[in-house]
Amino acid sequence: MYVLELAGQDDRFAAYEARSGASDVSMLAPGLATARAISGVAQLAFTHRAGRLLGRGDPTVEDARAILRAARLEREGSVAVRAVDVRSTTGVDTQAVERALGNILVERGFAVDLEDPDHELRALFSAGDAGAVCALGWLAAESTRDFTARKPSDRPFFQPGSMDPMLARALVNVAGAGPDARILDPMCGTGGLLIEAGLVGAAVVGADVQPKMLRGSGENLAAFLDGGWALVRGSADALALTEDSVDGVVFDTPYGRQSKIEGELETLVADALGEARRVAPRCVVVGDRSWESQARSAGWTVDAAFERRVHKSLTRHVLVLVE
Repeated sequence: MYVLELAGQDDRFAAYEARSGASDVSMLAPGLATARAISGVAQLAFTHRAGRLLGRGDPTVEDARAILRAARLEREGSVAVRAVDVRSTTGVDTQAVERALGNILVERGFAVDLEDPDHELRALFSAGDAGAVCALGWLAAESTRDFTARKPSDRPFFQPGSMDPMLARALVNVAGAGPDARILDPMCGTGGLLIEAGLVGAAVVGADVQPKMLRGSGENLAAFLDGGWALVRGSADALALTEDSVDGVVFDTPYGRQSKIEGELETLVADALGEARRVAPRCVVVGDRSWESQARSAGWTVDAAFERRVHKSLTRHVLVLVE
């Protein structure tokens, strides 16, 4: 069993994305989840780390000591202890925890190395409506936190309103991106979703009706991906693709306040969802409103729905759609 350290404030969304890199994910407490196995933590956006779970108890120093004393420590080499009061929810003295657990490890024959340890023991404390817990685990995997290197404003081609890479990574993970997968963005814009899908190993296809966007998207893809991508000019409601030709579709719809085609937007998105249903078994659609009724009319089943507040006047609605 593993304990996952979640990022952001929306635990339900983070846990859902974590399923693309772990199995049997369940919420444990605010900011923490458990998983039976892990396989792709490095590519996750809203999971920081995964640890091999030693045990769990109440969020106190005493319980942390008891868990470690009862655990079988089948490891050799140097160790470091890191204690975390997740989101400052418990008020536990993390320094006291680190000293207490470090002393136990020294008693058990471990050498302490805070700079470059062979193993890292993480003591995680969290409390809230979702539960209260102290979870101890050996660090097993960490996600790659390089999203700032791909800030939209630093790419060769930039347009205001571009999605941040961290959210884009989560969305393509939910859409099924990964090695041996083929992912389509039929409204690719500047290519942010395609970049993230390509970086986790997927072959990516983008479409857009605007030549300017296709050229710019091509510049961005060439800057971050070493092949494995293709762009075509065309509308999302009339894709030049055969049935079942991709593994997942993910797209960010035009927003009504920004779109020049507000009067036609509902028809466009409804038809795009129908085309997505024709070419793929899974789809993630994002917008400034819920497109649930249009998705159901197109034959999709809504597997999950999320609302992510961007700022005072914009909330992004995320729908995960399956056959």
